[in-house]
Amino acid sequence: MNKPLSPEILATASDRYGTHAVYNQAKPAAGFNAFSGDAVVRGVIEREAPWAAERCAALGAVAGEEEVQELARLANRNLPELKTHDRFGNRIDWVDFHPSWHQLMALCWKHEVPSLAWRTREQHGHVARAVLSYLWNQVEHGTACPMGMAYAAYPGFEREPALAIWAEKVKGTTYEFSRREVGLKPSVVIGYGMTEKQGGSDLRATQTTARYSHAGDYHGAVAHWYELTGHKWFCSVPQSDGFFTLATVNGGVTCFFLPRTLPDGSYNRFFIQRLKDKSGNKSNASSEVEYSGTLAIRVGEEGHGLREILSHSHLTRLDFAIGSAGQMRQALTLALRHTTTRKAWGTSIAERPMMVNVLADMAVEVEAATLMALRVARATDHMESDEMQRLLARVATPAAKFFNCSRAPSIANEALQCHGGNGFIEENPIARVFRESPLNSVWEGAANMMCLDVRRSLTKEPQVIDAVLHEFQPLRGQDARFDAMVAHAEQLMRQSVADEFLTRPMTEAIARTMQAAELLRHSTSEVADLFLATRGLNPAGMWGAHYGTLAGAAITQEGASRMVRRAMVQEA
Repeated sequence: MNKPLSPEILATASDRYGTHAVYNQAKPAAGFNAFSGDAVVRGVIEREAPWAAERCAALGAVAGEEEVQELARLANRNLPELKTHDRFGNRIDWVDFHPSWHQLMALCWKHEVPSLAWRTREQHGHVARAVLSYLWNQVEHGTACPMGMAYAAYPGFEREPALAIWAEKVKGTTYEFSRREVGLKPSVVIGYGMTEKQGGSDLRATQTTARYSHAGDYHGAVAHWYELTGHKWFCSVPQSDGFFTLATVNGGVTCFFLPRTLPDGSYNRFFIQRLKDKSGNKSNASSEVEYSGTLAIRVGEEGHGLREILSHSHLTRLDFAIGSAGQMRQALTLALRHTTTRKAWGTSIAERPMMVNVLADMAVEVEAATLMALRVARATDHMESDEMQRLLARVATPAAKFFNCSRAPSIANEALQCHGGNGFIEENPIARVFRESPLNSVWEGAANMMCLDVRRSLTKEPQVIDAVLHEFQPLRGQDARFDAMVAHAEQLMRQSVADEFLTRPMTEAIARTMQAAELLRHSTSEVADLFLATRGLNPAGMWGAHYGTLAGAAITQEGASRMVRRAMVQEA
């Protein structure tokens, strides 16, 4: 019988053969400031909202903290758990979360990510808040869902006198996970429950019904209460303090707001049927819910619910365009850190000529996506005072949402490939970004819905075309390639009014031309030139179907290296 080897012999063998020596592993992407180290968003804040620089830098530091990144990992490994009943058999319809989720939510609310646009009187509050959202989407994506819904809910509360207390509470910066009534809470979390099994994106097919109950005092205002009956196929963040939802009254789709806890402290009849088992966005709870005699406050007039809820969708779609740009930036940051700190064939991976091509190509795409999303945020800041900006925001918001959310998975995929097999391991954050990246494209309307909304804006308000062309006019004549993009976009806008078949290429043309315009205005001439040479109209073989296929006179390895350095974030 063989005698087992002693620990001393095993340790000696390990030292002799070096089987446990670890070397040439990439460094984690930590110890940096995601705002101060990002030339693109730093430049936007310097130009348009310098008052917000300290806020952005504070959140940028959070994004680079290893401890916060660990919270994100834990929140996605320890999933939400539905609790339909308490231990005594009482129906509670609640969701339990790992403590890391609540720590992340508290950080998000503390840094004013949902609320800054509504709290400040400074210029370009939506731009500043957009940068915060861009940074938060580099922290944790599941918590970005309730953050974005709280941001979008404020105008709906403000327009409805009965919900004035909610307008005040949604601006709060102290997160509290409880079922206390709204008047007792420092801030609130808001959800939306619109989608039904038979309707999907067609909200006119809503089958949930509402029956008038009574009018009564609600925190000093008159609220019109209805009883709701129906089922919602997707209800985001079911542990929220309240929800915007839709139901039909006498056949007309009407908007309602549903508090989870009623004024007397009792729980509303809001029944969570199950939590969705999603492909990504694991930390966040999404659910199916049942209304059965559920009390809700009417928002706006009966039969005008679609108009009301579409006014919210402008802000949610804007936030998805920004959020996807943030995800793309996180993927790029992870790819840069991995390739610059791991070696192959005698140099860092990032110095290999082919990898330089890949990283530069990704950097150009991410910068273009970021500038376009923030341009839409600036138009949002001026929607009420400038008709041209309102019209531009009307078409640019769904266009940016469509384009950025559709491009994010390609960047995440390329960033994962930069990591090799290590990128497909769950403990590597790029794996989470990869799974997360497609989601924004299907939330708040998938790609075709966004393109149809762009087309709808052209048909309902023909002056939208003039607003888009007005946006590009100051740059005409600077570069023939840009002029060709503008002419192509104009042609497709006019043709698509009569031909739905052209709707997708038309929307992409608007998005790409907006990106080109923003790069010409605010990036380096080298980046803008490369974008026009590769993403412009008929790039003549200077760009292939994948990242890393830059070619032609517009790019050299040295020039690509400069773009990679521009995209790098440095350790704090």
